[in-house]
Amino acid sequence: MSEDPPAALDATPDPGADAVVLVGGKGTRLRPLTLSTPKPMLPTAGVPFLSHLLSRIRAAGIRHVVLGTSYRAEVFSEYFGDGSRLGLELEYVVESEPLDTAGAIRNVAHLLRADDVLVFNGDILSAANPLDLLATHRDTGADVTLHLVKVDDPSRFGSVPTDADGRVTAFLEKTPNPPTDQINAGCYVFRRSVIEEIPAGRPVSVERETFPQLLASGRHLQAHVDSSYWLDVGTPAAFVRGSADLVRGVAPSGMLTDGPADRLVHPTATVDPAATVDGGSTVGADAVVASGARITSSVLADGVRVAEDAVVVDSVLGTGAVVGPRTELRGVVLGDGVRVGADCELLDGVRIWPGVELPDGGVRFSAG
Repeated sequence: MSEDPPAALDATPDPGADAVVLVGGKGTRLRPLTLSTPKPMLPTAGVPFLSHLLSRIRAAGIRHVVLGTSYRAEVFSEYFGDGSRLGLELEYVVESEPLDTAGAIRNVAHLLRADDVLVFNGDILSAANPLDLLATHRDTGADVTLHLVKVDDPSRFGSVPTDADGRVTAFLEKTPNPPTDQINAGCYVFRRSVIEEIPAGRPVSVERETFPQLLASGRHLQAHVDSSYWLDVGTPAAFVRGSADLVRGVAPSGMLTDGPADRLVHPTATVDPAATVDGGSTVGADAVVASGARITSSVLADGVRVAEDAVVVDSVLGTGAVVGPRTELRGVVLGDGVRVGADCELLDGVRIWPGVELPDGGVRFSAG
């Protein structure tokens, strides 16, 4: 794992496009993890989640990236700086008030240079190649090209039907019986001139306003449909899965140079030889996993302590969290500094806010 781009990227041709990454959301579905850290900066397979997306952008040869920020905006610039460490030129625009998706894109228009602009939602983990999306856009002469993915249950999302030529015909809200299994994957290519047509200085939604208005006026919205890996990491369960998929090599990232593995343990962490860490779990800096503990498909942030014979499955443990002996966590989120005593049992969906302390045996979901 490295923060530096592979040397081979230096030879990747620049496709002549800018990238915009929208990272302004508050990440409310991931609270309490996002109370102190923006969602794209949460540790994911050992580095901030956004690092994985930026590595994909750089692998495509794109060098100029603008981040549209709002919540805890300073965290992004403090960590990534000017982007040179990743072989990028990063610029930042801060929203003084939430502008929604299209409004956020319009808000960065003054920094754009290229005629084609790839726009990424900052909470999507994807294996799609940005260059393929760009090629579809240019080959079809579209005003906007949308990345669409096919999902097993499209009723959970708005659906996007297309015609025989792949042109988008409508944007449909969530419905029990959608006419297509294609959904908006949160990645687009815009002509820069189209971005400049979006109303400035007010909230505007691409799904509810910009795209429907473009269709109504006869503009060309093209679909790029693929079946590659795609995941919205906006919920705790999805966040844990995404991190594990990165570690195991199911999802691609240029940040993980050591190849697929069953676990990722920081060099300063201590894992007892009699403990088990698997399922794509990550163990952060200075964390300690004691003898007999079992960590499966979970994310342990820096400074976490897991005591003897504890079980942690499909869970996220915030910075400095402590798990007592024989305690069992399954599908749980612990905020920073949470202390859970011995012999507790916390199951699916439990979220403990930062600094809370649970006494030995204080919470159980069974009579054991």
